[in-house]
Amino acid sequence: MVAEKNTVVHVPLLVGMTGGLGSGKSSVCGMLAGMGCAVFEADKIARDLQVEDPEVVTGIKRIFGNDVYSRDEKGRLWLDRLRIAQKVFRDAGALKELNELIHPKVFRAFHEAVDSARAKGARILVKEAAILLEAGGDKGLDLIVVVVSDLEKRIARAMRKGMGSREEIMRRIDAQWPQEKLVERADFIIENNGTIEELEQSVHELYHKIIGMAGAC
Repeated sequence: MVAEKNTVVHVPLLVGMTGGLGSGKSSVCGMLAGMGCAVFEADKIARDLQVEDPEVVTGIKRIFGNDVYSRDEKGRLWLDRLRIAQKVFRDAGALKELNELIHPKVFRAFHEAVDSARAKGARILVKEAAILLEAGGDKGLDLIVVVVSDLEKRIARAMRKGMGSREEIMRRIDAQWPQEKLVERADFIIENNGTIEELEQSVHELYHKIIGMAGAC
């Protein structure tokens, strides 16, 4: 199902995509990418910064200790993300420090992605982020899409991805905004409780709505 609330306008059209842990927002973004939308994966950029940006690496060591980093068999820097997740979802102060370290750099990368998408003639740029609204990452966007799903389905998806035990996943879910609060800010809502074919149909409906808006820009 796709539910509509608002309208828009930039060139390209800037669409925020969010949803709680295990909701399936990455699957939705993958489908939209297949339809020709440019996609900015804010969470992936944040993960990359944590092993590639010297300033971020230094900051993480300061917050969590030097031993959260090690080297893999090829000598590449490796971060114990599960350990950090367990820490930040118990310690709001550590989470705040981590966000303040990384989010400004992600915002800058997004602005660069917008310029790149515009130069390439992209009509839609989707910004995917788990805490898009909580972090203020929706500022300047035209539309917000929220992917929702039943709690048990979300837990099962997260466990299949190796994101921790049921208890750890529940702590992470509880630390995020509840789906009801996300939905209040949504322009479009996608329910992801059925088959992959049903999800694809909902994403097609969404795409045709937003491409129409992009065409009106």
